[in-house]
Amino acid sequence: MDGKVALVTGGSRGIGAAIALRLAEEGADVALTYVSDAQAAGEVVGKIEALGRRGLALRADAADPEAAGDAVERAVRELGGLDVLVNNAGVGVIGPLEGLTAADVERVLAVNVHGVFATTQAAAGRMGSGGRIITIGTCLSQRVPVAGATLYTMSKSALIGLTKALARELGGRGITANIVHPGPVDTDMNPAAGPYAAAQAAVTALGRYGTPREVAAVVAFLAGPQAAYVTGAEFAVDGGHAA
Repeated sequence: MDGKVALVTGGSRGIGAAIALRLAEEGADVALTYVSDAQAAGEVVGKIEALGRRGLALRADAADPEAAGDAVERAVRELGGLDVLVNNAGVGVIGPLEGLTAADVERVLAVNVHGVFATTQAAAGRMGSGGRIITIGTCLSQRVPVAGATLYTMSKSALIGLTKALARELGGRGITANIVHPGPVDTDMNPAAGPYAAAQAAVTALGRYGTPREVAAVVAFLAGPQAAYVTGAEFAVDGGHAA
């Protein structure tokens, strides 16, 4: 991926940070967005630069469509173009259906659906042939083994339709669109040592949590030249959660 430019939303920690670093290892210059933790974003940029690539941290709330589009423009302006977009930023509100508020619904859809659409729309307008749009979904859109995930699952399932429609709409321009569904992954938001970890790991065929780098490896493949004939597809990186 030498000479390519990537933008990873929500790239300051967890899966997003792992993706940003893996793309840099593959030779890409990487911009990443964050909402509040400038220090964490700066640390990821420092690691990108230590790999000999250019890194850029952009403060942008994925819930704000204008900010999402502006982040794309800033990445293009600072790094000279855009070849890869990874829609990673997301939020989740887990709980019984009757306990969800209108504010919960608005926030989750704003980040997980509206923000993804706004970022993708802006990025697609900047990409040429060979562009890659990769969206991070969830294993829960393939199988929902527990109660309480209705809102989150609904929001992430919308991204499957987005991905398939994008593949058709952008295929003629040589741009691919794919979606990756992680299973339970060891991050600070859902640690493998957390109180709900044993139950989540037990639902997988492998009986364990995944790592951010395992998800990042699949994203790197989809972002690279060997995946040029792969589009409109769903990839489960879930330890057999959906098996």
